[in-house]
Amino acid sequence: MKKIRSMTKEARGENPVSGGQGRPWLGSHLSIAGGMHHALDAVTELHCDCVQVFTKNQRQWKSKPLSDSDIEAWKAAIERLGWEDTPSRVVSHNSYLVNMASPDAEGWEKSVTLQRDELERCEALGIPACVAHPGAHLESKRKPGDPNPIGVPPNADEEKGLARIVKALDRLEHETRGFTVRTALENTVGSGTNLGYDPGQLGWIRDRVKVPERVGFCFDTCHAVAAGHDMSTKDRAEAALRRIDEACGLDQVLAVHLNDSIGVLGSRKDRHAHIGHGTCGEACFEAVLRVPAWREVPMVLETEKEGGLDGRSWDEINLDTLGSLAPGT
Repeated sequence: MKKIRSMTKEARGENPVSGGQGRPWLGSHLSIAGGMHHALDAVTELHCDCVQVFTKNQRQWKSKPLSDSDIEAWKAAIERLGWEDTPSRVVSHNSYLVNMASPDAEGWEKSVTLQRDELERCEALGIPACVAHPGAHLESKRKPGDPNPIGVPPNADEEKGLARIVKALDRLEHETRGFTVRTALENTVGSGTNLGYDPGQLGWIRDRVKVPERVGFCFDTCHAVAAGHDMSTKDRAEAALRRIDEACGLDQVLAVHLNDSIGVLGSRKDRHAHIGHGTCGEACFEAVLRVPAWREVPMVLETEKEGGLDGRSWDEINLDTLGSLAPGT
């Protein structure tokens, strides 16, 4: 069905990977220190159109439950921004501890439990999407210098890991039946045994879950380039986006991470750089900012915040750079 959808667009003379003219939603991942609603206060200061947040400490297995006052303060801040009618301007990111591909029964169980907590918190706050790294299968590793096998079906170890992710997502759907929040599986650089470096692996997961409507995707520019997807020219960037459309559906992407890459093409190094200070290339960001299906999808920075230039924060500088590359400006 994904290929039929793309072919139908082209038959109507539409380009699914370019041609968008409206200004996209641009924002950043912002701190929840002192209370989640403080991230929304920072939105106003930066003039963001959207935001990504953690709903708790991302490096702990257990956390204090959200209180009624936490939820009320968050929703009041959403109303002050005027975002109550466009909740998709907000996306959360799950804990880095979650590994739904783990072959260890105890580790897998802990990961599913933690991911359920993430989804429950998002549902309580009215956040419609929770970004999640697919996970690592933890079986045989490739050598650090070996390239990712882009466009190749998953090997036996990878397929077993992908199947465990499907099992986890099916259980989570059953345990959160009636929730509206969706899990957005993020593409990765493919370091170690991490899955999701190829869009085909992400599509493999969604094609096999029982309720695909609860699963979407997140696209990270740094991860794509470091994984080996060349986006250095307009044609190459659009070709990479077409591969995502064919495997996953561009219309199923719920969030975009706008990060430049310190690592070179295919390095498999997950190290973010400020926009224009890495190896992604201007064509990469121009193409991503022009995907018609992503016109009202949160596009957020995950770049270093310390420092800045001329009294301006790096978020301000990076958002201005992206704004200059975006259509409708």
